[in-house]
Amino acid sequence: MNAPRSSPLEGQPPASGGHVAELAAPAPAMGDPKGVAEGVRTALGTDRHGDDGRRAIAWLHISAPGRGAIPTATSWCACGRDRSAVGIRRVLTLVADHDSHRSTCPLRNPQEGRAA
Repeated sequence: MNAPRSSPLEGQPPASGGHVAELAAPAPAMGDPKGVAEGVRTALGTDRHGDDGRRAIAWLHISAPGRGAIPTATSWCACGRDRSAVGIRRVLTLVADHDSHRSTCPLRNPQEGRAA
């Protein structure tokens, strides 16, 4: 008797001849983004802007949400100054006060080393 011939897998064409499978391209080295050309900057690159050492020490936040709304403002400084205002006239006064504080703030204008 003849042995039953095995049928090919469903949906697969029958094998014909000796084809050799092609090798896949080598995987990128650790840390290299996949599919990016050599020399192309990525988000993982160095920071172009860097840290120049400057830090914000004073903030002025003004909120005027819309027509007819009452504006508010907050003035804060790292030296310990913390003020707020509600209403147009008081907000304008706080803005002027915040501006004048820039010239008197001990953090912006250190007294050390100045001639008395």
